This record gives sequence, structure tokens and C-alpha cells, in this order.
Amino acid sequence: MAAVNGFSETGHGYQTNTPVTAAAPTKQSLPPAKTVDSQSVLKRLQSELMALMMSGDSGISAFPEEDNIFCWKGTIIGSKDTVFEGTEYRLSLSFPNDYPFKPPKVKFETGCFHPNVDVYGNICLDILQDKWSSAYDVRTVLISIQSLLGEPNISSPLNTQAAQLWNNQEEYRKMVEKLYKAPTA
Repeated sequence: MAAVNGFSETGHGYQTNTPVTAAAPTKQSLPPAKTVDSQSVLKRLQSELMALMMSGDSGISAFPEEDNIFCWKGTIIGSKDTVFEGTEYRLSLSFPNDYPFKPPKVKFETGCFHPNVDVYGNICLDILQDKWSSAYDVRTVLISIQSLLGEPNISSPLNTQAAQLWNNQEEYRKMVEKLYKAPTA
């Protein structure tokens, strides 16, 4: 923004009284950013909700929170034959205005002692970061997180204690049971 007599072009904010110089033109212009209108995002999320409800996948579910289609609550149940078998985890999913070109923000609301989940519920999963594709949907995200529970990436942990304990499955199972499973009467 150019400054003239100490004020910006909009007349807001003080700028220094340095001479105005034109920026050198770039040789190649940037491609226009992908924009998504809110109506298409709304339709996409409604379609994904219907597909998820009709899928019949066991151990995963998610629904919009109250009247906000951009905020969902999800549930994942630990897969059979893993240390998390039968353990239920609650998740929050928050969709950006430019979804599906940007991934949703997904966090564990229930504590999860896992190498790729920190104490705040943040998840280290490549498809929620740099490997995101607009071809992914809520179902894909939930299944990927469910799969991550039993197959963590211990070479890149968010929780180093969980990563160190992972190779001793008996001790790891005891820790998960101690922290998350209700005692049986």
C-alpha cells in the first residue's frame, strides 16, 4: 500500500514518509485462487452427511452440531484386534469456508493416548495437512483416523511417551484401559 503524507491510500493507519516507488512487474501472474461459494459448500456437506449415514460403516459416525453445518461432532470406536478395541472417542470437525479445497480441522474431544495425538486432541495425519485432496470426504477422514488408532506413525509422534510405549503392546493396552475404559462391576 502506498503512503502519501504519512497516511495509507485508504486514509487509515500511519505510514512512514518514505518515497513511493513502484514495484517491479512480475514476469508471471499468479493463478486466481480457487473460490467456493457457500451454497456449493453447503450442498457438498449435506451430500457427505447423507453418504455417511447411508454407508453403514461400523464404528464411525458424524453429524452437524445443532444448526451449523460447518461444525460437526463425530464418534470413532477403536477397531477390533487393536489396543483401542471398543473404546469410543468423540471428535470435533470444523469445515472452512473453502472446503473441500482445504481440509476440515479435526480434534479429539475425548482424551486419546496415542503417538499421533497430542494432549490437546490435535491429530498428526497427513491427509488433514499437506496430503489433503478435495476428493476426500468426512467418511474418508473418519476411517483414516480410525485406522490411525491401530497403525500409528511412531517415527513422527506428537506424543513421545505414547510412541515409546507403543512397541510394548501389553503395557500400552494397560495404559489405554487405565485412562479410558470404565471399570466393570
